[in-house]
Amino acid sequence: MSGTRGMDTGIGGAGRRWSLRTRLVVSAVLLIAVVASVIGAVTTIAFRSKLYDQLDTQVHAIAKRAAGPPVGEATPGRPFGGPQNGEDPLKIVTGGGAQVGTVGGQVGTDNTISRGLRLATTENDSTGPKITEKVLTTGQKNALNTVPQDGDMHTVTLPGLGDYRVEYITGSNGAFLVGVPLTEVQDNLNTLVIVEICVTVAGLIAAGIAGSALVGVALRPLRRVANTATRVSELPLHSGEVAPLVRVPDSESDPRTEVGQVGAALNRMLGHVGSALAARQESETRVRQFVADASHELRTPLASIRGYAELTRRGREETGPDTRYALGRIEAEAERMTGLVENLLLLARLDAGRPLSYEATDLSPLVVDAVSDAHAAGQSHHWRLELPEPDEPEAAVRGDAPRLQQVLVNLLANARTHTPPGTTVTARVRVTGARPAYAGRAP
Repeated sequence: MSGTRGMDTGIGGAGRRWSLRTRLVVSAVLLIAVVASVIGAVTTIAFRSKLYDQLDTQVHAIAKRAAGPPVGEATPGRPFGGPQNGEDPLKIVTGGGAQVGTVGGQVGTDNTISRGLRLATTENDSTGPKITEKVLTTGQKNALNTVPQDGDMHTVTLPGLGDYRVEYITGSNGAFLVGVPLTEVQDNLNTLVIVEICVTVAGLIAAGIAGSALVGVALRPLRRVANTATRVSELPLHSGEVAPLVRVPDSESDPRTEVGQVGAALNRMLGHVGSALAARQESETRVRQFVADASHELRTPLASIRGYAELTRRGREETGPDTRYALGRIEAEAERMTGLVENLLLLARLDAGRPLSYEATDLSPLVVDAVSDAHAAGQSHHWRLELPEPDEPEAAVRGDAPRLQQVLVNLLANARTHTPPGTTVTARVRVTGARPAYAGRAP
């Protein structure tokens, strides 16, 4: 059983590597081959049986003519049986238009062949082939002696002659063994087998070609369904508004057919996908609208904060340096928040981030502001600032100043959050190149 499972697995593995069209055609051809083989085998067996029956009838007729009527049965010219006018019974076997190769042997009292003849042909230069009688050899007579003397037909092989159908019979002329060669029967059977093989091979080739064409036509709707699925898979469904999904035509989604069931199932799936995409698009639209509304509403209070801070800092009332610095920082942060709000508003409107504005930017003021904000937010840490000397080149890069400010603030916030109180955090600015670098992309 293990061997059978292994064979099945191998065939299944090979089948999985074939296309459905190939598997269907190969299966149909194999089925036709099996049916044709069974029909051919049955036909050959029936034809063989028919030929053997005809040959047996011929052998029995010759044997009955040679043996004569049963002993004691009177016939004209043979009042008590026996040969007429002293004719040789073996001549009866080989005469009367008998088939070439017919053999006859007269059985003696010791139940063995005493003498035997064979009807043969010899070449004659003047008149062509001539039919003659030849005496059986000792080996051939010994082979005939092995035939059971039961009156039934038997097949025996005679040395130098081939297979024979032989019958033992007794009559008023004595006991005889008569045989006819099977050569003609075997030739007819061989011819039949060759014809069956040729017809079967031609039929299988024709069936393979016709089957491939018919299966191709039958699978054409399935290929169209597959093409529909392929077109849907190539659509950009990951984001944005999606156009209505293509569907399988109604002619190829009839649930009464196998291909139609696949098409109908694909249409149902595409319907669910389309509903999910529509729901996602609606949700994204609501989020963008909310961001746009919130950004629009935040611009006014931020402008008010900046205005009041600037008014207080430039007012007539005397304020200390710390207060003026704090008011300046309020203005700067309000301005940065205004930039963030503008970006959110632009993102909501265009569904994309604002492109970076690359320009020469000095990092030193940005680092100073970031460290000042970090010191105000984390007074339990020690903050150090190291800037370039006055005689050193300016620490300038080409980048977007608001984005760089966000990066610096986030870095210092991480340092404050992930270190214990009392930690010294140093922000150092150094010039490492002869020309401004590009922040955010390769120079």
